[in-house]
Amino acid sequence: MDWLGRIAKLRQWTRSGTRAPHKPLLLLHALGRFQQDADSELRYSAVEKDLQSLLTEYGPPNKTTPAYPFHHLVSDGVWEVRTDHGHGSPGTGVRVLRETGATGRLAPELRTALRGEPELLGRMARLLLDLHFPPSLHSELCEAIGLELEPAETAHLVPARRQRDRRMRELVLTAYEYRCAFCGYDGRIGTVPVGLEAAHVRWWAFGGPDKVDNGLCLCSLHHKLFDKGVLGVDDGHRILVSQHFVGHSPAAREHVVALAGRPLIGPQPGAHPVGADHRAWHTSQVFHGTPRPATTA
Repeated sequence: MDWLGRIAKLRQWTRSGTRAPHKPLLLLHALGRFQQDADSELRYSAVEKDLQSLLTEYGPPNKTTPAYPFHHLVSDGVWEVRTDHGHGSPGTGVRVLRETGATGRLAPELRTALRGEPELLGRMARLLLDLHFPPSLHSELCEAIGLELEPAETAHLVPARRQRDRRMRELVLTAYEYRCAFCGYDGRIGTVPVGLEAAHVRWWAFGGPDKVDNGLCLCSLHHKLFDKGVLGVDDGHRILVSQHFVGHSPAAREHVVALAGRPLIGPQPGAHPVGADHRAWHTSQVFHGTPRPATTA
């Protein structure tokens, strides 16, 4: 069985780049549990809160429920559901999943494959991460679900649908003159920039091109906050700060809250600014909540 190929082709609702990471998040959670206890089962009523937290933290800003992937993942051949009444999922209703004692686990054939080929688990997890989330969130997401991966487990993945352009980082950092577009940070060790990264506005996993008009030069902190939906960019190329962000320390106020309404720093004249379609995708699929009003100097 080509389990990596099956994982790469999970059936997901999609339209115009809309994010739907429900099944990948459930599978990652299940792989983490399998790694800890190969005989574990996920009773819906016991894991509902954890799954909802994952969807809230790493999913799109719209409201959703873990009941949908818990039921629908069965159709992909990697998941099974049983209830107190026997085999088979009772549906997508939250109440019925709770009341029937619905319990999910990886499909029997997949569990057998994972036991016989331990490195398969890591390759499956890496594939799910690469296809559905930006690299800046991989380590954090693994920690959130208790999944431990080794670098060697990235070998022999299913070929990516597209090849990344390794020149993007240099092109984006040059366009923004090696300064964070949000705060202006421009640290170097000798002649080498440190703590500066090329962030995709529209994530590469969702069709975002490796081009300057889909990139921002950001420091490590603001890159992570941008990918988490705390920060965004509006149509006037000004910084958005989510009202969901809470920080009372002087550092949080200075480095995050105070950015609200500030214009981006760069790009330099002649370089392409962030494209409108990429900004719109990030605002609808990543940025959380309502923007804070612009701060006054």
